[in-house]
Amino acid sequence: MKSDIRVCSAWHEAHDRPVYTLSESCPDCGAETANSAPAPFDPTDPHGEYRRALKRRNR
Repeated sequence: MKSDIRVCSAWHEAHDRPVYTLSESCPDCGAETANSAPAPFDPTDPHGEYRRALKRRNR
């Protein structure tokens, strides 16, 4: 799942607060932007397979 909202990857050094945008680069400093949303799940989760199987079973 990809989020449309992105945050400046250099906001800690270049800005006082996070700068959010929809583009691939920061409008203020020109740095690259990163996806602002965390991943919906951790692919290395050791119990993820069981959780997903339980979710499928309860549908």
